[in-house]
Amino acid sequence: MSQAIEDFGLPVQGPISGQDTEQVEGRTPRQLFWLRFRQDKVAFVGLAVILLLTLTAIFAPVIADKVAHRGPNDQTLAREMTDEFGLPKGPNETYIFGADKAGRDLFVRVIYGARTSLLVAIVATGISVVIGVTLGMIAGFIGGKIDTIISRLIDVILSLPLLLFAIGIAAACSTSKEGCLGGRIKPGLGLVVFIIAAFSWPYIARIVRGNTLSIREKEFIEASRSLGARNSRIMFREVLPNLVAPIIIYATLIIPNNIIFEAALSFLGLGVPQKTPSWGRMLSDASRLLEVAPWMMIFPALFLVLTTLAFNLLGDGLRDALDPRAGR
Repeated sequence: MSQAIEDFGLPVQGPISGQDTEQVEGRTPRQLFWLRFRQDKVAFVGLAVILLLTLTAIFAPVIADKVAHRGPNDQTLAREMTDEFGLPKGPNETYIFGADKAGRDLFVRVIYGARTSLLVAIVATGISVVIGVTLGMIAGFIGGKIDTIISRLIDVILSLPLLLFAIGIAAACSTSKEGCLGGRIKPGLGLVVFIIAAFSWPYIARIVRGNTLSIREKEFIEASRSLGARNSRIMFREVLPNLVAPIIIYATLIIPNNIIFEAALSFLGLGVPQKTPSWGRMLSDASRLLEVAPWMMIFPALFLVLTTLAFNLLGDGLRDALDPRAGR
């Protein structure tokens, strides 16, 4: 037999030794994920940028106090940082990013803007993920009339002109301090979070529903039913753990969209209050002075692009690492 194999030019291998069998090790899903993810250098760069921006947002008051020695709305040097025509002055030793139209430190407002943008995006994404995962699992697992109702609700919300409805809600709830819905929704960060979450959950709900329809037909689901497990237990103990990968991937990809959405509302003057630093509102203010004060747009736009790019790179890396069919 060995001679016949050699005639075809194939190598002849002897029996596997005990030393070779000892080197074969099984890997857990977590180890496989880390093995794939650590090979993606671009995703690591995105993760490092996100961690740096997060630390900057958390310690923004400390950085502002130690580096600039002023707050985001401090106007003590407003006269020195505006010329005789009331136009802001550019970067210098005192104001490293220059000043805005009110003479405030643009560097301080940019790092405080990171806190606003990340807070709004992450909280709104968390709320939309909870709503979307819950309704998506219920629709996909139970099916029938409940699936039809939830699916049609998703279709209705997805068919709405998102930006127009967001502008209408923000404008209606920002006309007075009491807000709308009997004071339950008030102007400010809470209103922006509510708008983003209200229009973001259908996307994750549709993805979760599709995956749940596939998972509920698996053998381990039938085994759980045969053991007498209730639907609620099966959904949250059997189905949900198998949805973690797509949920994480979609969450990291939707966060940059929500950051841009918040910036768009603030750019239109319907986002956070005027005194709250926001990259979108800074860009709105800079659009009127672009020719004479370009730094007012360059630095907020740079941070906004860098943040959205980092989240997109991280999301792509997680998608490749969590996909068992990804060839690496």
